[in-house]
Amino acid sequence: MERVYNFSAGPSMLPLEVLEKAQKELVCYGDTGMSVMEMSHRSKPFEKIIQSAEATLRELMHIPDNYKVLFLQGGGSTQFAMIPLNLMNKNKKCDIVLTGQWSKKAKSEASKYGKVNVVASSEDKVFSYIPELDKSKFDPEADYFYITYNNTIYGTRYTQLPDTGNVPLVTDISSIILSEEIDVSKFGLLFAGAQKNVGPAGVTVVIVRDDLIGNAMDFTPTMLDYKTHADNDSLYNTPPTFAIYVAGLVFEWVKEQGGVKAVQEINEKKAGILYNFLDSSDFFKGTVVPKDRSLMNAPFILPTEELNAKFIKEATAAGFVNLKGHRTVGGMRASMYNAMPVEGVEKLVEFMKKFELENK
Repeated sequence: MERVYNFSAGPSMLPLEVLEKAQKELVCYGDTGMSVMEMSHRSKPFEKIIQSAEATLRELMHIPDNYKVLFLQGGGSTQFAMIPLNLMNKNKKCDIVLTGQWSKKAKSEASKYGKVNVVASSEDKVFSYIPELDKSKFDPEADYFYITYNNTIYGTRYTQLPDTGNVPLVTDISSIILSEEIDVSKFGLLFAGAQKNVGPAGVTVVIVRDDLIGNAMDFTPTMLDYKTHADNDSLYNTPPTFAIYVAGLVFEWVKEQGGVKAVQEINEKKAGILYNFLDSSDFFKGTVVPKDRSLMNAPFILPTEELNAKFIKEATAAGFVNLKGHRTVGGMRASMYNAMPVEGVEKLVEFMKKFELENK
């Protein structure tokens, strides 16, 4: 069977070159005589794998020396607890902007450990925009200020970051990491579940400034303390070794494409192809305010639920899979992560045009 165009929001498609390299090395990695999956995380070969992955990510994202890169487990959902446990340690307060399901979950988790001040929310319009922020609502005593950089479900992204002054800015970059240039120095902490733009599910990348490590609440479990992992180079316990290995291959692949800036240009082209069609169609309709549109996740709808269902069924049969939108939005969603080729988006738009002619 031929490979399909996988528009899944995550786990999502990986670069074919990465899959083929992993396949080639699956049974025997280098001269070790074993698979990475069989390899001790304390061994020299794996030490080299994880160190190389970190070095390449640092190069790609221009990560300053005063930031640690951690390869953790538990997904982004565990970070919703780790962040307040480690950072909400002075005034027991944080600021947050609600722009979707994931920031709501982050708020719910942080509320267990301190006071959460909701600066703004876009829930009034099903999170279809990034709200304007009123600085007078920022709490200068907040231990951190939390945003979700790109909202996977709703297809919105920040194009202008809030100026939080001395309050550390914290962000979830799960669905935007390595897709566009991000100034790491503007943040105290960034984290990303791997399964969208980095690799297979199982590893979570955390980039955290040194001064935010080592101040965890007294009752913080050992495994939820950033210091535990920073002091042990992400090897305190057995990490998700194979997922880290594949992530390292993806980092090398991004580098081979010309780096994040070059990849961003391709992503802008892909998003432009789809959004230009949506803007010209009076049949398909995008659900996001244009100025806040994500480059990675594009939700859209048809006039009726019946047409939505028919489109998804026929698109799947034609090799365009995982286009069904999240239940809170409905309709469709095309996730166009780094591994999605321009050709995939072009062919999807061709299919959409054909569907419009046949069903309008």
